[in-house]
Amino acid sequence: MQVRRCAAVVVEPRERLAFDLARLLQGGTGLDGVREWVALAAHLDDEFVLDAAEVALLGEVPVEQWTPFDELVARHDRGLIDGLLAKGLLVGDDEAHGDVRRRDDDVRASHWRGIAATTHRHTRWGDVDTLEAERRFGRETDRPFLQRLGPPESLVRERVEAADRIALERPGDTPLEALIRQRVTCRNYDRSRPLSRADLEATLFRAFGARAVSEQPGIAVMKRAVPSAGGLHPTEAYLLVQNVDGVAPGLYHYHPVDHALEPLGAVPADETASLALRLVAGQRHFMDAHVVVVLASRFRRTFWKYRNHAKAWRAVILDAGHLSQAMYLAAAERGLAAFITAAVNERDIEATFGLDPMLEGVVAVCGFGWRGEMVTEVEFDPLCSVWPHGGTG
Repeated sequence: MQVRRCAAVVVEPRERLAFDLARLLQGGTGLDGVREWVALAAHLDDEFVLDAAEVALLGEVPVEQWTPFDELVARHDRGLIDGLLAKGLLVGDDEAHGDVRRRDDDVRASHWRGIAATTHRHTRWGDVDTLEAERRFGRETDRPFLQRLGPPESLVRERVEAADRIALERPGDTPLEALIRQRVTCRNYDRSRPLSRADLEATLFRAFGARAVSEQPGIAVMKRAVPSAGGLHPTEAYLLVQNVDGVAPGLYHYHPVDHALEPLGAVPADETASLALRLVAGQRHFMDAHVVVVLASRFRRTFWKYRNHAKAWRAVILDAGHLSQAMYLAAAERGLAAFITAAVNERDIEATFGLDPMLEGVVAVCGFGWRGEMVTEVEFDPLCSVWPHGGTG
């Protein structure tokens, strides 16, 4: 067998508080700071506490070159080597380590920047309920919200005195301005009113559809309504359809070139809302959207050009903002409402749609549908564009 270090790993120094009875008996608080080295790898969901000897060994094993196992054992403690192999931080080329090696090879083949790959992998959620977390946070103290968190940063950073600013004329009303005024995040959806198929088709095409496809030398590129790094458009739309006339409830992939839905699995109509709730991490105000859209990026498509690039992951993440804004405007044009959130359970979404986080990872969830007639969840509508009475329904 031959061995090499995994492609991307970050070893983070951490400190946590632990109870020490001896310190308490000596008259102290009983709390002691414990310092640890924690390894986070781009191909593994788990994180591992390492000792100093394991950290040193991990730093000595080459990341690209395979080293014969016997050669490593001759120079290093066998137990340390076996321990790092068991954790998956060292990778063997034999059958026993095949699954770990395949996942590590996927990271390598995708040309990830190591720090970005590790951040992406280890900031994913699974089975998180954000509203329950807020309730738990509220129960921990009876202090008002602002007292707990302190004052926020100022609304605007003002670099000069007001008298030194150059006043600019505001533009007049236009159809675009009217549309932008209607672009308000929705937290109240009308489950009693189905979305028409025409509304679905128009919103999907305006936001995610390809206007044109051209064959550059060796690579096909598409023209969408939004920008994307290198014109590569790696971000795909996966749909949970809940309430659309003529489209069965279930999971779909949107094909932007053919402007078509690819069925991935049916979901009973009485189960779609609970699935949506799990995907958006317990945010009940989004669970009733008629169409929930997962934005998942095929990283290898962008990283093929921007290999191990310090800005590549950031550029891919920008796609979610571009696409969601196009979706907001497309929905508003049809009289519909929309939302986007980054507080999502990526691991649950991956399991639902069959996605690999390092090959086609979730970056956000958005959605659209009919706005409800009453405000049951507070919405931010300072222009009173949607709720004429300031969100009171």
